[in-house]
Amino acid sequence: MKRLSGRYRSSLIIGLQGIRARKLRTLLSMVSLFLGVLAVVVVQAGASIAEHAMLADLELSSGVDGTRTIGMQAQAQATDIVVKTVQGRSDAVAALGVSAIIGEPGVRPVNEGASPIDESWGGGEVCTSDGHCEPMANGPAGEAVEVRLTALTGDIRAFKPFRPRSGQWLDFTTVPAMAPRLVLNKEAAKGFARHHVPAEMRVGGAAANLTPRFIGVVDDGDAQPHAYVRLDELTNWLPATNLSDPNSGGELQVLLAPPTPVEHVLTSRLKGAGVETYVETVDSHKQRENELKLIRLVFFSMAGLVLLIGVAGILNVGLATVGERVEEFALRRAVGTPRILLAGIVLAETLLTGLLTAAAAIGTSMAALAVVSQVVGDSQPLLHDVQFPWQAGVAGIIAGIVAGVLGGFIPAIRAARIPIATVMRA
Repeated sequence: MKRLSGRYRSSLIIGLQGIRARKLRTLLSMVSLFLGVLAVVVVQAGASIAEHAMLADLELSSGVDGTRTIGMQAQAQATDIVVKTVQGRSDAVAALGVSAIIGEPGVRPVNEGASPIDESWGGGEVCTSDGHCEPMANGPAGEAVEVRLTALTGDIRAFKPFRPRSGQWLDFTTVPAMAPRLVLNKEAAKGFARHHVPAEMRVGGAAANLTPRFIGVVDDGDAQPHAYVRLDELTNWLPATNLSDPNSGGELQVLLAPPTPVEHVLTSRLKGAGVETYVETVDSHKQRENELKLIRLVFFSMAGLVLLIGVAGILNVGLATVGERVEEFALRRAVGTPRILLAGIVLAETLLTGLLTAAAAIGTSMAALAVVSQVVGDSQPLLHDVQFPWQAGVAGIIAGIVAGVLGGFIPAIRAARIPIATVMRA
């Protein structure tokens, strides 16, 4: 074992000496290989960043992987059970969604149906308890914006990591305010930036209009205007059971962090009340797994072709180098150097060349990513302070090693097969 490790050490030392003696040729080999390794590093880095961006967007809408969600039809009895069960808990959050109109009273909002600000979905319907629905009466056009209002029992960011844009998020540790504090999403903020409306909010089931306060803006990945409010601040003006009014388009969902006893208790209570529930586990990565594999396969195939061109370049240089060193290798064979050591010397040179190229490609990619993050980080939040993926560094090192082995294998065999008689030419 010691003898074998000594051979490896000798190959490495002689290989380093060969690189130092032929700096220009080594540089040419690195140049021919650089683009191939750089392509592998860039593709892996791009795939990792794209995967992170894709999953981050899914987390905003669906939740973090592993989150348990309980969905159900919004009704007064279900709402009462949910609120009493999860109120004040950090491992479970209930989200009750309704429609709200903020602005001039008695007017038609500029985006009926809580449609995106630049679109128009038309008005909604008024439904009675027997299931009969009629088109909602249209009022005069005015300065008002309709939003989807979500009342929360706790901080939902543990399950859906909304990205802050300005202001602050809801503080659930303070005493509930009589003027409900609202956090808007980007689409709602755009609407209120274009339309200066009175601070008056109409919510179905409320005895009087509310006076909200805007305290922040977040990116929640929703294309509709959306606002978030503390449930206990909203229930100062209407009971939580009124949020399940069918005329307000009520929605009810519970997000849980497993393992938690809340899920069993809540589902049992709802089942006992005859409420049908839909329980599932968020697994965004699995949903997009095939798509991510296809993207990686396509781009790695392209990067592999570029890498093969670099391997061909280093192979060509390696064969030329062995041809010039025939007498040297024959002399080493004459003094007792094993064939495997001669092959090891050539492989050591190409492997070291591949690793040096990989280091240069990784360094270039890290510097380029840092520059891009500083230049476009403000306009592209996902690139703001983005870190270089370690997977890209590993891929670059592997590409360098593979290129070194492939590019040096044939020259190594040729060097090992040089006959001792060749030394007579010297």
